[in-house]
Amino acid sequence: MVRLLFLGDIVGRSGRDAVHRHLPELRKSLSLDFVVANGENAAAGFGITDKIAAELYASGIDCITTGNHVWDQRELMLTIDRDPKLLRPLNFPKGTPGKGSAAYRLAGGRTILVANVMTRLFMDPLDDPFAGIEALLAQHRLGPGGHAAILIDLHGEASSEKYALGHLCDGRASLVVGSHSHVPTADAQILPGGTGYQTDAGMCGDYDSVIGMKKEAAVARFVRKMPGERLTPADGEGTMCAIYAEIADNGLATRVAPVRLGGRLIPALP
Repeated sequence: MVRLLFLGDIVGRSGRDAVHRHLPELRKSLSLDFVVANGENAAAGFGITDKIAAELYASGIDCITTGNHVWDQRELMLTIDRDPKLLRPLNFPKGTPGKGSAAYRLAGGRTILVANVMTRLFMDPLDDPFAGIEALLAQHRLGPGGHAAILIDLHGEASSEKYALGHLCDGRASLVVGSHSHVPTADAQILPGGTGYQTDAGMCGDYDSVIGMKKEAAVARFVRKMPGERLTPADGEGTMCAIYAEIADNGLATRVAPVRLGGRLIPALP
C-alpha cells in the first residue's frame, strides 16, 4: 500500500506556518510515503521562490505543483529547470521552462508519477488539458509493471471541468485532486474505476479572509468596483487543508479522506 497526502494551495506565510507546524507530525502519524503540495501562492500570495520551496521540502513535502501564478516571481523562469521537485502545468506551450510531470522513487524501488495540469474555463487559454492528460496516461502504466501510484493536480476554476477530467482519468490514476479555488469541497470519493477524487483540496492559509487575502481590501474591491490597495495574504492562524489517500498494489485508491488542522475550519483527520 502507498499512503499519499496532497496539500491544497499554500497561501503566504500563514499557509507556510501551518504546513511547518502540522506536516512533520502528520507525516509520522499517517506513515506517509509521499506528500505533494500546490505552492503557487506561497510567496506572499503570488508565486513561489527557490528559498520558499526549499523550506517546504524541509517540512516534509516531496513535490510542489503550481498553476496560473507560477511565474509571478519572475526569477523562477530562470531556476525552475534546476529543481526536479517543482512542477508547472503540463499544458503550457512547448518551450516553456520547467516540466509538467515527473516520476519519483518511493521506498522499495517503487515509483510515483505526479502531474500538474491547468484547466481552461475562466482561466488562461492554455493547450487542451484533456489532450495533455490523455497523452500522459497513454505513456505511463499504473499498477504492477508500472507506477505504484499516479497523482494529478487539476488546477482550475470550474468544478464541471475538473469533474470531467477526473472521469477521464478514472481507473488510470490513483488520486486526482483539484486546486485553485482555495475552498475545500465536500465530495471526496472513489470514482467507479477506482480513482480517488476531490474537486478542490482547499488552501493552507488563514480562512478569516477572502480566499486567503486580507478581507478588508478584498471586500472594498467588490463594493467600489475600483482598484484599491494591493491584495496581501491574511496573517492569522492558518488551516492546513489536504487530502489523504491509501493506494492498493494495483495502483487504485481504497480510501480517500479530507484533512483539516489548525485555524478556523472544523478539524478533520482520516
